[in-house]
Amino acid sequence: MLASALRGRVVTRKDADYDELRAVALANFDEYPAAVIRVANAADVAAVINFAQATDLPLAIRSGGHSTVGGSGVTGGIVMDLRDLNAIDIDEPTKTAWIGSGLTAGEVSAAVTARKLIIGFGDAGTVGVGGLTLGGGIGYMIRKHGLTIDNLLAAEIVTAAGDILVADATNHPDLFWALRGGGGNFGVVTRFKFQLHDLPHFVGGPLVFVPTPEILAGFAAASAAAPEELSTIGYVMPIPPVPFVPAEAHGKLAFVAMLAYSGAPEGAEAAIAPFRALGNPLADLVAPVPYTTLYMLDPPPEAKSAVAIRSRYASQFGLAEARTMLAAMEACDAPMKMAQIRVLGDAFARVPADATAFAYRDANLAIAFLAMYGGGPEVTARYEAWASEATAAIVPANAGAYVNFLAKEGPDGLRAAYPPATLARLRKIKRAYDPGNLFRLNQNIAP
Repeated sequence: MLASALRGRVVTRKDADYDELRAVALANFDEYPAAVIRVANAADVAAVINFAQATDLPLAIRSGGHSTVGGSGVTGGIVMDLRDLNAIDIDEPTKTAWIGSGLTAGEVSAAVTARKLIIGFGDAGTVGVGGLTLGGGIGYMIRKHGLTIDNLLAAEIVTAAGDILVADATNHPDLFWALRGGGGNFGVVTRFKFQLHDLPHFVGGPLVFVPTPEILAGFAAASAAAPEELSTIGYVMPIPPVPFVPAEAHGKLAFVAMLAYSGAPEGAEAAIAPFRALGNPLADLVAPVPYTTLYMLDPPPEAKSAVAIRSRYASQFGLAEARTMLAAMEACDAPMKMAQIRVLGDAFARVPADATAFAYRDANLAIAFLAMYGGGPEVTARYEAWASEATAAIVPANAGAYVNFLAKEGPDGLRAAYPPATLARLRKIKRAYDPGNLFRLNQNIAP
């Protein structure tokens, strides 16, 4: 019996916490697995993989549970839940850390910043480091330290054959290449080894404005012109009832400019000044604060909703694009909605396009639209169409896409995420490590 061979726990419908453990972060998906298996170590992972292969049961891998294609759950199959793989081993002399793949970005950020160190993750603290890292990791350190994968030194992975490997630049280098941007197609990563960076000082937080085309376009221009120590993400969104914004602005569209400055403290004021000059802010919370303050916009865990999302890379964002973005946001009636502007460049762009499976190093910006809502399939179809149309109105149809922000877009989405040469190389590596496509409940790269 599988349970007797594991250090972890097998949870089935008869267990009181089955519903809690099968639940995922997005309300789009409500799966009923035959079992949720909370693995305790790499040996457990190998045992579950071998069991899935022997029984031909579909296998879903859950880290944070935020898969936009529903890959964190499966009805009638096995969910391998990695959340107990939560060890953090920081080596301060070498500024490296082995990080369990069941941890969240917020948990890891809190642990490393307590030592005045940093890894660049995404913009949400609740997201699991497993899926975030394997897709690339566009976040608040992107212009200073690149993508999350640009700081990945090694990964412990269990393959479809049940082998426990360590992939790095010299051991299984083709697999290591694929893990940096190719998603969860090649095995189950149990631990990541990251290069950490010094963060002795940090200045950041939100500037909140009444949204105008001039402010949005000005934000994009100021972000591109800023020193690499300053990374930004801009959000057009309805303001929740937060105390730092006047009550009359609650529920209305605003532009939230999140700033993250990681340079010398004497340079902070000059770097941030162009953003403060964009207009009179409704709120200015940019200050010397803990890095984890950047996760302040995370919704509470109980605020679970379905999400429609589209994202594409763009070469420019000026007044015309800003007007189009604001018009799309006004046209959407979702209870919560968001448009994002992420300016790239600097460290992100210095990595050669073929060095990792994340190939779009010449992209200037990433644009995304999200609708968050409740309701059935007919509502989902409407908001999916809105997100697609809003993105296409700004970005050319042949633009590349960030794989972590793809929804169920099928082959077209996969082709957008990977240029032809990159996708061909990924398929070749998939054939080597997972010829039977066991790991297919994801943005799947078929062998």
